Amino acid sequence: MKIRSFAIRNTKEIIRDPITIAFGLGFPTIMLLLLTLIQSNVPVELFVIDKLTPGVAVFGLSFISLFSGVVIAKDRTTSFMLRLFTSPMTAKDFILGYTLPLLPLSLLQITFCFLISIMLGLEVTTRILMSIIVLMPAALLYIAIGLLCGSVFTDKQVGGICGALLTNLAAWLSGTWFDLSLVGKTFSTIANMLPFSHAVSAGRLALAGQYSGLVTDLVWVSSYAIAMLILAAIVFTKKMHSDA
Repeated sequence: MKIRSFAIRNTKEIIRDPITIAFGLGFPTIMLLLLTLIQSNVPVELFVIDKLTPGVAVFGLSFISLFSGVVIAKDRTTSFMLRLFTSPMTAKDFILGYTLPLLPLSLLQITFCFLISIMLGLEVTTRILMSIIVLMPAALLYIAIGLLCGSVFTDKQVGGICGALLTNLAAWLSGTWFDLSLVGKTFSTIANMLPFSHAVSAGRLALAGQYSGLVTDLVWVSSYAIAMLILAAIVFTKKMHSDA
């Protein structure tokens, strides 16, 4: 009941900020439209829609990190959070209370991205649904990153870290725009040690119906997501004690 009540409150906070939601839905849409237009005017396959869509969907999740980080960072500076510190809620309750409302928002963003891609020529198959499901661990990862940043930094600092740094990391290290091996072995090795490229790869494999290759990528992404959630809970607990 504690988590449910807190999650409902956070859902209301999310609904009160429609501009952020619109931006999170609109920016990936613009990217899809722009890159599809570029593809239609070049003689080589640079941004094929079935390869591009999962990558843009993962890239768009960086805005979920920004959103989750700003929400928790703002709450930490208000009297509302100070009152909650006196309640029987634990750090786990707080983290789950912030996470649960953001999962449907992430699902909405991913699904919207695929709907736009269908309008741009993506073939409608049941594999789209599988790709959306496969990308949800990536959504959890981005939520956890945002919660971790929001537990440490102010809302303005979160804007710089999740809005600029994470967005660029997701763009350059995910393999969304180019084959990572083209940059060199060292770069691709480093990128493949991080979860971003594995999230994109899992979405692409699911969309192509190549399910046998999904396990490794999902393990990478899920492991990072769980580790980030645990770390966010630990850091938030320390902040609770220091701020109380």
